Amino acid sequence: MSNINNPHDKFFKEVLGDLETSKDFIKNYLPSELLNIINIDKLKIEKDSFIDDKLEEVFSDLLYKVEIQDKEGYLYFLFEHKSYHSSKIALQLLKYMLRIWESKFKQDKKDNLPIIIPLVIYHGQREWNGALNLNDLLVNISEVVDKYVPDYQYLIYDLSRYSDDEIRGGAKLRVFLEILRGVFREDFIERFKKALRVLEELEEKEKGIEYFEVIVRYVMNAKEDLSVNDLEKATKEISSERSEELMTIAEKLREEVREDVAKNLLKMNLNIEEIEEATGLSKEKILELKRRIAN
Repeated sequence: MSNINNPHDKFFKEVLGDLETSKDFIKNYLPSELLNIINIDKLKIEKDSFIDDKLEEVFSDLLYKVEIQDKEGYLYFLFEHKSYHSSKIALQLLKYMLRIWESKFKQDKKDNLPIIIPLVIYHGQREWNGALNLNDLLVNISEVVDKYVPDYQYLIYDLSRYSDDEIRGGAKLRVFLEILRGVFREDFIERFKKALRVLEELEEKEKGIEYFEVIVRYVMNAKEDLSVNDLEKATKEISSERSEELMTIAEKLREEVREDVAKNLLKMNLNIEEIEEATGLSKEKILELKRRIAN
C-alpha cells in the first residue's frame, strides 16, 4: 500500500498539514521549555518526506520550518500508524533527521546545521515502551565511551493512553485526536460520537461539512469492521443533518470505488459490456474514464 491510498497517512496530512491546526497542536502539546524558545508565528510546512518507500504503509511524516532561539530550525513529526509500535524508532528517526540535514546542507550551503526537534505521534493498542533516547538502544554503554556516541531524545505522544482531559486545543484538533486515539479501540463508536459533538463547535458551517467528510473518509477506510449503517446510526444520535451528509459521502465513496475498479478493468483491456456488468456503471461513464486514462 502506498501513502497515496493509506487512510492514516491521508488523515494525518490533511489535518496537521493545515497550518492553523499544526500551530494549535504545538501550542497545546510541546513542553513549555520549548515553546518559550520557538517563534510559532514563523511556522511553515515543508513539502518533502524523508521516509523509506517500503515503510510508507506504517509511517507518515511532516516537516515544519520554524525559528528556534532566533535561528532556523525544524520540527519533525513522525506518525506511526500501526496498531503496535516499533522498538527501534529512535534509530529510524535519526536516519530521517540525517536525511533532512543532508538535504538542507546541499540546498543552503551553510557550515552549520539547523536544530531539528523530533516528535512521534502514535495511536496503537499497545502502550508505547520504546527507547526515548538513542543511547538506550546501545548495549552496556559506559561513561568512558558515552561522549563518543551520538545521542538525542524525541517527544512521544501516545494518543491511545490519553485521558479525556488530555485532549486539548480547538475543535478541529480535538476531533482529530479523538478519532485517532479511538480508531483501534473496541469502544470506537463512543469515541466517534464524542468527536461529532466536538465537531458541532466549528463556527463555519462550510468548514464543518468539509471536515466531516475528511473524518468519514478516514473512518470508512481505516475501520473495515464498521458498516455504513453503524456510522449512520451513531451519527443520527448526534445530528440528523450530519446523518444525511454521511449517507451522501458514503455513496460518493462507493462511486469512487466502482470507478477505480472500472479503471483497472480498462487497463486489463476488458470490453465495455463486461465492465458495465462488473461495476454497475453506465456505458457513458466507462467511456469517460477510458478517455481520462488515454489522456
